[in-house]
Amino acid sequence: MSDDSSQPADTMVERSSNPRWKLWLLLNGNRWFVTVLLAAFAFVGLLVISQVSPVSLRALMGEKEPVHFLFQALVTSLITGVTLVLTINQLVLSQELGAVDDQRGRLEGSLEFHEDVENVIDAPISPPDPASFLQAIIDASQDRAAEFREAVDDSRDEEFEERVDDFVDNVTSHAETVHDELDDAQFGTYEVIKSALDYNYSWKIFRARRLRNVHADSFTDEAREAHDQLLESLKLFGLAREHFKTLYFQWELINLSRGIMYVSVPSLIVAMSMIAFFDADAVSGTALGIDAVVWVVVAAATVSIVPFLLLVAFVLRLGTMAKRTLAIGPFILRESNRNEEIDWD
Repeated sequence: MSDDSSQPADTMVERSSNPRWKLWLLLNGNRWFVTVLLAAFAFVGLLVISQVSPVSLRALMGEKEPVHFLFQALVTSLITGVTLVLTINQLVLSQELGAVDDQRGRLEGSLEFHEDVENVIDAPISPPDPASFLQAIIDASQDRAAEFREAVDDSRDEEFEERVDDFVDNVTSHAETVHDELDDAQFGTYEVIKSALDYNYSWKIFRARRLRNVHADSFTDEAREAHDQLLESLKLFGLAREHFKTLYFQWELINLSRGIMYVSVPSLIVAMSMIAFFDADAVSGTALGIDAVVWVVVAAATVSIVPFLLLVAFVLRLGTMAKRTLAIGPFILRESNRNEEIDWD
């Protein structure tokens, strides 16, 4: 078995090949702030295009009606967007609606999962909030890792002991870091899921199983039992993370639909006003060397596309999260060292 030089970094930021600014844009940034940045980019971009264009907007408006055509299309898009919001809400609500038997099955499954976790964390009852629930499982994995190390302390296989020490050090130090991140995290914010994504349980499962495979002859009954309990805690963390990720997706889709409804009304008013009441002849003068007509049209267009930009901001995060967590268990879908030699015998 090769060494663990190919082990991925602990945090998601360190594991990502993307620069920090891109990861912030895709995941970590507040979605409303990202929307404002996208709106600012659109505003500035349209201003720049208006200045490099060989034909002025005011001249075009004298021959055609580009503003009316533009805002008519935006009104149609906004109304279509509201329909999309209703579809999203229907999708989310469809997960919550069902017969009594379906709801009973969900409830019983949830209670069984809580009981499994309570057996692992050695507690009469598991914490009710997601952050504390994840903390309890992480703490259990840390304790089980320490017990695993104690169980192999007297092994005659020095290489086995060294690899177990390295593995346990990684589990315990990483568990402490993620536990601290979850201290003030509240479900509904991205912080809970971000901390859960930082805990790369899949690699830990892989390393634990590889230790068992390569050093099977060095495992005592005590070590085997401690190893199984450690694996069970890591598996339960994976299930809990997937469950809370699904709930977070539903939570964010509801927030997205509400947000689009909030911004669609003023955006629709602005777009309709530009069709019904805007007169280029009533706007004169310049500001910063740019025709006032351009300022008005660009500002109105930017406000009108805010619902679309909000949708982009939310979908960037949800799509990135879905891509990074497609696999459950010891699968690594991102780029990694594929030349590592593993002794499976």
